[in-house]
Amino acid sequence: QVQLVDTGGDLVQPGGSLRLSCAASGSVNSINSMSWYRQAPGRERDMVATITRGGATTYADSVKGRFSISRDDAKNTLYLQMKNVKPEDAAVYYCSAEGLHYTDLGVPIAYRAWGQGTQVTVSS
Repeated sequence: QVQLVDTGGDLVQPGGSLRLSCAASGSVNSINSMSWYRQAPGRERDMVATITRGGATTYADSVKGRFSISRDDAKNTLYLQMKNVKPEDAAVYYCSAEGLHYTDLGVPIAYRAWGQGTQVTVSS
């Protein structure tokens, strides 16, 4: 089992910066990739950025060049650095982890864990 706790959401002005954090605990060695998703009211939850175990990153087109995903393996913490924030970035941001658990018989079972979400509000 992997537990995730998202923090860092706040009120930010357009053009401002914010850093979100996600602390992972439990079976962190089973994690293959971690992501940030976001969900605005009345909209679906969309992927914002992903980082794999090997360090490869992927970004949604809407945040490329403005957001940066990173992790500190020593602290088991995932980050999302947000710069030049826009009103359309306002949403609840969720940390996610994907990995594999193995049964006693060695059968792999894929899982996805979610943080509780942290609110980002963009307003002047």
